[in-house]
Amino acid sequence: MHLSENEGIEGKTFVVTGGLGFVGSALCLELVRRGAHQIRALDLQTTSPWSHRLLNKGVHCIRGDITKKQDVERALRGANCVFHLASYGMSGKEMLQYGHVDEVNVNGTCHVLEACVEHGIKRLVYVSTYNVVFGGKEIINGNETLPYFPLDDHVDPYSRSKSIAEQLVLKSNGRPFKKKNGNLYTCAIRPAAIYGPGEERHLPRIINLAKLGLLPFKIGEARVKTDWIYIDNLVMALILASMGLLEDIPQTRSERRPIAGGQPYFISDGSPVNSFEFIRPILQSLEYDLPKQSLAVHHALLLGRMFWVAYTILYPWLNRWWLPQPLMLPAEVYKVGVSHYFSFLKAKEELGYVPLVSPREGMAATISYWQERKRRSLDGPTIYAWLFSVIGMTLLFAAAYGPDCGPVSLIRGFSLFFFRSMWAVRMVSIFATAAHIGEAIYAWRLAKKVDPSNSGGWFWQTLALGMFSLRFLLKRARN
Repeated sequence: MHLSENEGIEGKTFVVTGGLGFVGSALCLELVRRGAHQIRALDLQTTSPWSHRLLNKGVHCIRGDITKKQDVERALRGANCVFHLASYGMSGKEMLQYGHVDEVNVNGTCHVLEACVEHGIKRLVYVSTYNVVFGGKEIINGNETLPYFPLDDHVDPYSRSKSIAEQLVLKSNGRPFKKKNGNLYTCAIRPAAIYGPGEERHLPRIINLAKLGLLPFKIGEARVKTDWIYIDNLVMALILASMGLLEDIPQTRSERRPIAGGQPYFISDGSPVNSFEFIRPILQSLEYDLPKQSLAVHHALLLGRMFWVAYTILYPWLNRWWLPQPLMLPAEVYKVGVSHYFSFLKAKEELGYVPLVSPREGMAATISYWQERKRRSLDGPTIYAWLFSVIGMTLLFAAAYGPDCGPVSLIRGFSLFFFRSMWAVRMVSIFATAAHIGEAIYAWRLAKKVDPSNSGGWFWQTLALGMFSLRFLLKRARN
């Protein structure tokens, strides 16, 4: 396509479902920059890290649920183009909530399609996933001719529901409007794993596990590769896809169908890489350890299924804050342990897509973001230091002052073997407690100078961990 930069954008009204999320907000801001008349961000949440900036730029943030038909119709009325990004169940605990995954990804998409036909909206760009064709079997440099992965063979409800939704969207291409002349034109963008400053799903979870020392092994062989895409490149692809649905830019002179109408497109940075090698520079820049041991895919799958069973039993409490994310689930094992990467040649030839930001530039920006985020946040030791300090202090207090019964007798006997007398045990307990209190007060006073926004956090963390926490604050003070 040979178009101007703002073809089909200037003076038009756009709706972005999931518009307060990482990708949605970036897309809204780019539409603002390109001169869109009005942008509506439809989202179930009312605030996000980007909502204040969106409001300042004039984006209309509409609180609504795509599983409710009236919310969707209210948001889409009068729009010229819809970007359907909203989804549920991509990773973690969400993946186990089958009913809600289908309700959002399938029913919600049906509501969007019906609203487009009802209100005469000509363009719908759907954000899909690689998983519509991938389900654990190796794919090397795949393309859009690959068949959909069998629905019954998907190991997670997200992939199955996204496949159903994408097929509904593409089959709706050319569907006539109900109340006026014209047709709805649709296409699907299948992005790789998304990264960039502020990304919420992949990197935060990995980095938090590495920080706690809970990233003990790599999965799969070193030769395994997957695709990634930087946020700016994905936004560009979405903009180009919307242009590819313009009715006055037909595929041929004799055919009025838009070039992108009814078409899926794989989108990536074009540089497949092993996922653990991809995150290596980020973890190294944050001084976190990359796992050295490797776990075979079939062993990781067994572990993933164990987590799946355990969290299925805990289903009633999945949304509780105290229940952490599972370490891994089967679909996530396949994503990092089995090669699957795709060519974006079709998007290049039909939409004019070429990555604007190179992987090196994208990684540099992402590293800078995470270094700044670490500098502004409360740092601390691994989970093993937490367990050693908290359990150790609890056992010491129990040995010194607990009732002489049950396991306390055993703990006390063990303590007396080292300290010889109860007086010595109690003195050690008093001195250890006093040291923790003194270190916590010192940490609070030092943090007031070097990290005032987190001074309270440093006090409580150091009170619990003592020197295990204080050494991180001292290092920050030196820097």
